[in-house]
Amino acid sequence: MRSTLILPYTSCMFGNSLPVTSNQDGVHPDLQRVLERHRAAHFRKPVSAHTLQAFERMQSIWSKAGQPPLVLDAGCGVGWSTLRLALRHPDHLVVGVDQSAERLQRGPAGADDNPANLLLLRADLVDFWRLLAAHGMALAHHYLLYPTPWPRKQHLGRRWHGHPVFPVMVALGGTLECRSNWIVYLQEFAIALQISSGAAVPVLAWDPPEGAALTPFEEKYRASGHGLWRCCADLSEVSRTGPHAPVLP
Repeated sequence: MRSTLILPYTSCMFGNSLPVTSNQDGVHPDLQRVLERHRAAHFRKPVSAHTLQAFERMQSIWSKAGQPPLVLDAGCGVGWSTLRLALRHPDHLVVGVDQSAERLQRGPAGADDNPANLLLLRADLVDFWRLLAAHGMALAHHYLLYPTPWPRKQHLGRRWHGHPVFPVMVALGGTLECRSNWIVYLQEFAIALQISSGAAVPVLAWDPPEGAALTPFEEKYRASGHGLWRCCADLSEVSRTGPHAPVLP
């Protein structure tokens, strides 16, 4: 039964994942400066054609379903987390977005018994977030599960909270949850959320029971003995206007 879904990769993923290493000690000293620069500027990256097509497909499915609350599984990988979230939120449209079609095909994308509220899309997340905001589509729940940490100090701008799209992510509202096996990533993420929204966001240790991980990575990191952390913020009152409103070329 789907309600007792076991990640199919669990049995073949050994506890051999190396912990994150970095040449950065603690929160990046330039974090606030980078956030302030991004909040003060419009982000004008052209929207990719395949992402616009994916977004329009999602809009059509959402409208035909009666415009239910939206859940976004951002960077969903193979999509098993999206399936779990669709079962957890049966009255929502749960959308998993990943840039790799090959990864998506290794998950539940083509299964005949998927719940009707599950949608997996290949798209550029940066463009997809901006399209959601530009069309005034708020999120009920927003998940960032084990994003690439980009742990080298010089790569702050590649972490989601250091990227120009971060203000748009915050403006989408809802409950935003991020999980990582690198505590510095979440410390920075929580500070970025507080600066951008005013919400105080604690970083909490996270120890999912065996077999209850949302993603294959979460299960592998747990089995490897890594520390796992999560932070969760209620952004439902964040304004969707102002300098962080997206301008789409």
